[in-house]
Amino acid sequence: MDKARYVLGVEITANHSKKPLGLSQEAYINKILEHFLMHYSKLMDTSVEKGMTLSLDQCPKTDKEKESASNVSYASVVGSLMYAMLCTCPDICFEVGLVSRY
Repeated sequence: MDKARYVLGVEITANHSKKPLGLSQEAYINKILEHFLMHYSKLMDTSVEKGMTLSLDQCPKTDKEKESASNVSYASVVGSLMYAMLCTCPDICFEVGLVSRY
């Protein structure tokens, strides 16, 4: 039997000469970005400033913004981010916790 390359969306990489084992969810993250039509988004080092909170002022205001927001299942977005966070991306824990409250 061959060695596993992917397990539950997590890519396993191994370099046997140096014996490091790596885990990556790049393919999973690209898949959820495409699913939620965000694959053209720009990368950021940090997405949330210290002390930032969410408020009603940040809700969609125009009809176009409301229509766009209604096409995305908020629970699905948060759930997808939680899966990535728990498997290989603990660095997004604060942000996921922040948005999961709303």
